[in-house]
Formats: sequence, structure tokens, C-alpha cells
Amino acid sequence: MTAVRRLDLLDPAEVSALGGIEIVARGVVEGFLAGLHRSPFRGFSVEFTEHRPYQPGDEPRYLDWKILARADRLFIKQYEEETNLRAMVLVDASRSMAWRGAADRLTKRAYADRLAAALGLVLLRQRDATGLITFDDVVRQVVPARVKSGQWARIVRALIDTPDGGGTAAEAALRQLTGLLARRGLVVLVSDLLFDRDLVLTALRYLRHRGHQVSVMHVLDPAELELGGPPEVRYRDPESDASVVVRPRELARAYAETVQHEIGAWRTACRRLGVVYHPVRTDLPFGLALRLLA
Repeated sequence: MTAVRRLDLLDPAEVSALGGIEIVARGVVEGFLAGLHRSPFRGFSVEFTEHRPYQPGDEPRYLDWKILARADRLFIKQYEEETNLRAMVLVDASRSMAWRGAADRLTKRAYADRLAAALGLVLLRQRDATGLITFDDVVRQVVPARVKSGQWARIVRALIDTPDGGGTAAEAALRQLTGLLARRGLVVLVSDLLFDRDLVLTALRYLRHRGHQVSVMHVLDPAELELGGPPEVRYRDPESDASVVVRPRELARAYAETVQHEIGAWRTACRRLGVVYHPVRTDLPFGLALRLLA
């Protein structure tokens, strides 16, 4: 009997070789999440989105009587607040995200794009209003949180249309986000976190104060965790172009300790704010990364 190969559990680079963002995300999500969930935020507001078939237990006052008279079928007027929650995914598109430590791996940006697309599809299939912000040194794309038909295509198009950027302006993106989420919801930041920690934590603290549920996916290439390579190598900062020549073997231990210290500092700071923090390597199967947010 041949075992079924699940795309969400395969090596990310191997999965991505099968096609573009849409194909990868659909393959990853297939079978990952089944059914809908009910939410404490369920309700109705003044913002109409679309119709859905009547289900036993629905309140008759939300029936569309015009459709009933015309087609003799029961439909409910569905409003934006009837979605389970509002979610906004922030994807870092700064220059450092375009890096990868080996030719057979995805760049951090390519991994983040596919993870964000898969997460967006999962949320939308649950009828969670989902949006997207991409940023580098400026905010590049904004897709307001919606649950309308075609929303996932808009999210994927925004990811594709966002070029690899220059510097990083995570604080500006997070501040803009606060205006887009009028009602409390879920915020997921997908980034390599190579920017000023205090400035970003200030923005995250504000989001938590507003009642948002915040998660940080810290994207890391395996080569960033341990210093390796030839006896002598030149490293260049992709955002500042500053470079330095080092001998990896002499610095390997100190480097690994520094990286773990930084990860620990992010984890501790996020925990104090009530922010969920997950380091995610770019060789981690997408399905396992999604489960961190479940």
C-alpha cells in the first residue's frame, strides 16, 4: 500500500517546485482544515457582504424576502460581523527577507509569502474576514479584511505584486494596521524581525491594548542559526551594504549563543505583552508552521 504524500508535510522547497503561490497554498491547505467553527464574535452589523442559504436556527428577521418571493428559496442576508473574526496578516518584504543560506532552500520572503497565502486560505474557509499588509521601508500593499468572494485572490495578487524591498518599517505598518482593524481581531506578523525591537514592541503593545490577539512568526533560515562555510568568508548586510570578513570556525560558538539570545529576548518580550511568538525555520513544512497558530 502506497502512503499518500501530504504537501503540507513535505519540504517547503520541494512543494514550491510544484508551482506558484496559489498552487502551493491550495495543496498545503487541502485536508488541513475541515468544517467551520463558531465564534464568540458572531453577530450582525450594518455592513452587508453577501447571501447564504438559510440554516435551521437562523433568525427569520434576517431572511431576504425578495429572494423568497422571486425564487421560492430561503436566503439569509449575511453581514461582515457574522464572520468568526477579523484577521490581518503582515508580511515583511524588506531586503533581508530575500536571503537564503543554500540554493536548495526558499528565501525567507518566498517562505513567508506561501505561509501567509496558506494561512489566509484557512481563515477564509472558516469565514474569517482576512486582510493583508506587505511592507519594507514603506507600506507596499494593503488588502482590507473582508470575507467576500475573490478575497483570497486579492491577497495572493498583493503578495505577488510586492517586490523585494529595501529597509524595514515594521512600526509604520503596524501603526497603519491599527486604523484598519476597527474591531478587535487577530494580527499575525510574518518577518525575520531584523529591525529595532523596542519600536516594534511598542506597536505590538498598542495592538494588545486595543484587544487584538497578536502572533509573531519569526522566519529564520537554518544558516542563520549556525555560522558555517569556508575558512574565511565575507558577509554583507543586504540592507546597508556594510560587509565584514570573518573566520566562521573561530566565531561559530559565540555566534550561535548570540542568535539564541536574540530569539530568547524576542520570546520573553512577546510573552510579557501577551503576544504569541514562534520561531519558524524555512525548512519547516508549511503544515507544521500553520499548526503553531492553531
